[in-house]
Amino acid sequence: MTSTGGLRGFWIVALLTLHGAYLGDTQRNSLNEPDVPFPPACPTALNLAAICHQGEGRPRYPASFFPGSGASHFRRRGNAINRLESWYSLCCGGQVAQQSHQILCCAQQAWKQALSQFCVEEYATMTVPYECCEDRGDARWTCFDSELPNPNYNPTPGYTAPQVPAELGFTFNASAC
Repeated sequence: MTSTGGLRGFWIVALLTLHGAYLGDTQRNSLNEPDVPFPPACPTALNLAAICHQGEGRPRYPASFFPGSGASHFRRRGNAINRLESWYSLCCGGQVAQQSHQILCCAQQAWKQALSQFCVEEYATMTVPYECCEDRGDARWTCFDSELPNPNYNPTPGYTAPQVPAELGFTFNASAC
């Protein structure tokens, strides 16, 4: 038979455990970790206008955003977002693609390349890689395009992105469209 004190202790521990639980990447936890909403959604015909026309209203993550130590996985996520936003501006700015179907194709290529590079960086560390990086092929892209914090690429009200250096390394392949 269970004593009342033992049962009460069980519930106190259970409530404390739930209270301290980490409930997602878009919230700060009790350690005040950086808020880097991740992963970005795959570009589609439905969100392409927001990708191209509201980019300055979405967060960027300069080095000063992160604490000096202990946030390397958040820093890799932030770098992936910065890289992707830089490459989106190439696609949307007409430098590499001229027609709307090419712009979408370019943005999708940029998304895949940025997340592929993110996964390479994840495996270059001695930490557990982001779960989607463990998948291959279409399964990886399906994983990255699920449980999205901002699927429509909505801007953050009142936010203007700081200037971040352009990211090199993206080449649009128009023949793959």
